Amino acid sequence: MAGNEASIPLADAHKQSKKISAPRIIILGFAVLIVVGMILLALPVSSVSGNSIGWIDALFISTSAVCVTGLSVVDVPSTFTTFGELVILVLVQIGGLGFMVFGVLFAIVIGKKIGLRERLLIQQSINSNSTQGVVRLAINIFLIALIIESMAAFVLALRWSGEYGTARAIYYGIFHAISAFNNAGFSLWSDSLMQYVGDPTVNIVITLLFIFGGLGFTVILDILKKRNWKDLSLHSKIVLTTNAVLITAGTFLILCMELLNPETFGPLAWQERLWASYFQGVVTRTAGFNSIDLTAMLPTSQLLMIILMFIGGSSGSTAGGIKTNTFAVLIMTVYAIIRGREDVEIYKRRLATDFILRALAVIIISLGVVLVCAIILTITERHTDHDFMDILFEATSAFGTVGMTLGLTGKLTFAGKLVIIATMFIGRLGPLTMAYAMTRSSKKQYYRYPEEKLMIG
Repeated sequence: MAGNEASIPLADAHKQSKKISAPRIIILGFAVLIVVGMILLALPVSSVSGNSIGWIDALFISTSAVCVTGLSVVDVPSTFTTFGELVILVLVQIGGLGFMVFGVLFAIVIGKKIGLRERLLIQQSINSNSTQGVVRLAINIFLIALIIESMAAFVLALRWSGEYGTARAIYYGIFHAISAFNNAGFSLWSDSLMQYVGDPTVNIVITLLFIFGGLGFTVILDILKKRNWKDLSLHSKIVLTTNAVLITAGTFLILCMELLNPETFGPLAWQERLWASYFQGVVTRTAGFNSIDLTAMLPTSQLLMIILMFIGGSSGSTAGGIKTNTFAVLIMTVYAIIRGREDVEIYKRRLATDFILRALAVIIISLGVVLVCAIILTITERHTDHDFMDILFEATSAFGTVGMTLGLTGKLTFAGKLVIIATMFIGRLGPLTMAYAMTRSSKKQYYRYPEEKLMIG
């Protein structure tokens, strides 16, 4: 490890950094992984029927798995064999943690030295602020995922052993632990987790998995290292605070709204209603499972879920969306403007202007992607019986890599599938990564234009 972390001459670093474009290599890496997954899922051995499911459906599911979304145009448990399910599981694990993390592990195993080129790719892949210590961070990411997933799989296997037997319970436990931690939402039951709507063990384990997965590995490491709120980084404090607020608000609002809905909460006991409210309030943070029928929920609840899906998880995590820290920066910026302050301050720290502009760019581009996707779907899916709420829900779910649907996914046309595939891909990689990959950086300007004012609001 010490040799890998050795410093690199600045001249060599500058020379090497000009040879690569990290965003483009990451996009290519994910694309290759998706194509490999598509080929494997299209094989007859992956299908229960013994026939290929078709390349477009295989491409859709492979993209959904690599982008840890969970949307599927076919019923996974009744369509795929154990081999096909394992292919999906491997794609979810690699896509969730990032293929560069596994590249680091492979390089260490074969004794290959990790140079600046690889460090730049790792930095971009895991959203690190610098190349220093990225190798150690990549190893820690893998270890954290392995430990959390193993513990959760063990508990779930114990819970399901009485119903399915030891071997099947272990398999179910591993599959759902990996799917939940990576915020994928793939399930081995056709109704997702609706049969466990009031089960405390399943609700607690599954939600903790995608909460931890959605916090981000840097936040988890920060908590393990410092163990004191005052010593935590500003990023960790913002992520933890925003997550707590969104989870509490989501749970409370869904409980209040769905209590008026006899089709969802009507048949449930009070304990089941509380668990369902908590589960659906948390799962919108890009996990993709559901414990009640989403199509029967009130439009107000569905709109709330769209908002929560758009926000998503946190930077450097397995979750999608614009990220909680981006949302927090937006809220604090609006608050500072309303209060007439020049600086945006959070926890006695002033945010740099470039971070605020970056957050606004992420939000605007993300809104654009979701709206363009929704508009195109209104054209391609105009023959279906789904309204604009269903389409907007689908578009937001795909961009936020959530995986929940109001029934539109299974009815998508060929063109609609391509639109959702592209949206999932953009949502997983991030709008800025895609923008950087498609543009060339301009030379730095050493002059500034005269300032001018215009009317706002």
